[in-house]
Amino acid sequence: MLEAFRQFSVHGYRTSSLRDIAAAAGVSLSSIQHHFADKEGLLLAVLDYRDELGADPVGGVERFDERVVARARENLKTPGIIALFTVLSAEAVAEDHPAHGYFAERQERLRREFTGEFEQLSAAGRLRDGVHPADAARLLLSLWEGVQLQWLYAPDRVDPASDLTAFFETVLRTDLSV
Repeated sequence: MLEAFRQFSVHGYRTSSLRDIAAAAGVSLSSIQHHFADKEGLLLAVLDYRDELGADPVGGVERFDERVVARARENLKTPGIIALFTVLSAEAVAEDHPAHGYFAERQERLRREFTGEFEQLSAAGRLRDGVHPADAARLLLSLWEGVQLQWLYAPDRVDPASDLTAFFETVLRTDLSV
């Protein structure tokens, strides 16, 4: 699983082969085929593995903004996962890609869940005037994915957690007496 994860991260889904993954993992092709019917099945198992590593930051005891920033910091400990998601989500834009449905559903689910979080913040008077929950959700998702890509290119100059903190400082009220 880890070698498939690495191969998909480095080479993408389309150019990675089961034979190459097996060779890199030091196992036979038939061994991989015993566990996975095809490359698509292995890819979906890799995505499930990623999901097990860290849940998305909705719900919990901490405030939403704190959860997002903490998750972003945690993600930086696993750059391979960020690379995998970046490569695969770009490849999966093609409707014939086996992970297209996974990423499309994930995007929709996160927009919906983030919108719900921002709606709660709005109801509590924490959103700045003129900030609409659905817009904030879409912008948060776009920023988060984009800043992680920038971090992959320049980890010494880009700090996703700081950029996300700045976003929340822009859209959330800090003075609740207003």
